[in-house]
Amino acid sequence: MIARVETFLVAPRWLLVRIETTDGVVGWGEATCEGRSDTVATAVNEMAELLIGKPADRIEDHWQVLTKGSFYRGGSILSSAVAGIDMALWDILGKRTGRPIHELLGGAVRDRIRVYCWVGGDDPADVAEQVGARLEQGFTAVKMNASGAMTPLASPRELDGVLERVATAKEVLGDERDVAVDFHGRVSYPNALRLAHLLEPLRPMFIEEPLVPEDSPLITRIVNNTSVPIATGERLFERREFLPVLQGGVGIVQPDLAHAGGITEVRKIASLAEAFGALLAPHCPLGPIALAACLQVGFCTINHAIQEGSFGIHYNQGADVLDYLVDTSVFDIHDGHINRLTGPGLGIEIDEQAVRAAALDWKPWRGPIWRHRDGSFAEW
Repeated sequence: MIARVETFLVAPRWLLVRIETTDGVVGWGEATCEGRSDTVATAVNEMAELLIGKPADRIEDHWQVLTKGSFYRGGSILSSAVAGIDMALWDILGKRTGRPIHELLGGAVRDRIRVYCWVGGDDPADVAEQVGARLEQGFTAVKMNASGAMTPLASPRELDGVLERVATAKEVLGDERDVAVDFHGRVSYPNALRLAHLLEPLRPMFIEEPLVPEDSPLITRIVNNTSVPIATGERLFERREFLPVLQGGVGIVQPDLAHAGGITEVRKIASLAEAFGALLAPHCPLGPIALAACLQVGFCTINHAIQEGSFGIHYNQGADVLDYLVDTSVFDIHDGHINRLTGPGLGIEIDEQAVRAAALDWKPWRGPIWRHRDGSFAEW
């Protein structure tokens, strides 16, 4: 039976969930919602009222109750809270049976998963340096932002700047490695149309989030304007929200396991995507628990393509992906891949003492507010 649910807000911006059963089995989840994790922690604590004293292994039933047991449902806050709980319950089930989660979900379909990491840089020289550093770490793929704040109707200089930076990354990577370009929803619809076409000769691995999610009905026009695969989904939280973009022709879906209802829902999103011939590439600029959950899904999901990892990204101030792990070797990069996790549950061991110590020094993280030169709000 579930005896206790705890939350820990820790650097750099993560919300970790710990669930303990009456017989002492502990599971961990991640419910981070960047910039709003304090709010999610409150939601987790409210949901705990529905869990205490209940069997820990009734994961699907708990998921149904937590997502539908309130008159007001969904959204980033509640879906993130459910995600953290869901991961922890799967971790408990795996530990109780002595098997990794991917075995409980049908068994492995691959032995390793390709991983990409983020690079930044406001000018080509910075891009070249950071891509080179990622290659030295063993990565064979990177992702970069297309731009900073871009005016709604970009100048030729702004457009050329995007192309120059991506071209620099490609020059360092060569033809056997890949760069993905993240529009981050900060590129307007007219600019997205132009850039998707202009980037084609550089053959990026994919273009990510060309539009903000509320403009998803327009995504078919982006898809039809380029041969570059279009990816989206980090701000979509359940399978019904993915259906329109899949119908619109996106080739890659990117649910975030810490936002989109956890392992239980992302497996269903992956199955829906498979029916449309689309690939799964989970979003994960977060912590080790979220990454482990993504990998567990990836090992048993046939249409999984590649996994994001937040190793050393600029958001990680005060802690990094490996800092809360007892054994960091589980995430070692081998020729651009992470080998199949074989430990029980999530396949990682959390350093609980380090987590509890870090939670005593929590400083909330907030996303920046950007403005255009004319003073109007700019998408970050």
